[in-house]
Amino acid sequence: MDAATIARLLGPAEAIDVLAEVLRAGLDPEEGPARTSVRVPAGELLLMPAAFGPYAGVKIAGVAPGNAAAGLPRITGSYLLLDGTNLRPLALLDGAALTELRTPAVSALAVRHLTPADKPLRLVLFGTGPQAYGHLEAVLAVRRVAEAVVVGRNLIGARALAGYARTLGVLARTGTPDDVAKADLVVCCTTARKPLFDGSLVAPGATVVAVGSHEPDAREVDSVLVARSEVYVEARSAALREAGDLLVPTAEGAIEEDHVVGGIADLVTGRRTPTTGRPRFFKSVGMAWEDLAVAGALYTAALAAP
Repeated sequence: MDAATIARLLGPAEAIDVLAEVLRAGLDPEEGPARTSVRVPAGELLLMPAAFGPYAGVKIAGVAPGNAAAGLPRITGSYLLLDGTNLRPLALLDGAALTELRTPAVSALAVRHLTPADKPLRLVLFGTGPQAYGHLEAVLAVRRVAEAVVVGRNLIGARALAGYARTLGVLARTGTPDDVAKADLVVCCTTARKPLFDGSLVAPGATVVAVGSHEPDAREVDSVLVARSEVYVEARSAALREAGDLLVPTAEGAIEEDHVVGGIADLVTGRRTPTTGRPRFFKSVGMAWEDLAVAGALYTAALAAP
């Protein structure tokens, strides 16, 4: 399945529901195997296997920082979906397109549980790449947006994304990091290695989502925000291995390892309900179970397609 086929078969709303369904069915993100990372001359190769229900699968992803200068995607790779009972190959999927679908879906699933449903949200979106576009669409699948403010290093790219938001019926403009002060929802999907904004500006009750890094020494938010916030993750085990947004504040002494209050499964199953009066911070690093769930749904949709 190429990128166009993936986009045709499954939209953000369906992907969000698929992730929720597997969590309600008993999938435990804490049991997922650790991601294998191998440094190579062009960047990094990632190996991400998983098995649950009728399927098993593995994603081989490449992260090539130099590709942007050549007009090539930063994230590359393929996903091999297998029959879970006998491990026969069933489908080969475009790994980058799968990632661009499932990562925003994970964020939007968290947003569904961490933000109020009774009012349009003021959204501040950091980033101008494929993940920024995907997150805009995924957020709109679960919440109404009163205004979207795009913050990016590339002003042309920021204007383009704001323009795209307007085609979706959203009032949108470009802005600055200080716009987080009036935001209900802040979404960070960048390649930044240092905090993007002053965490003290985020209002109590606002939600911040960060997806840009899975490296222990890279982060998009500062220690001030993390210390102020009620923190949720995909899985504690993965976050404490890979999430620089949490590991750096821990190393600085700003938080303890038990600062994380819950995982996304806790939110979806109702084991945890967010409190009020504090910012809410959701940090994802990307996990193999998410790829498997969405790849399985794509395969089912492909078989049913005329």
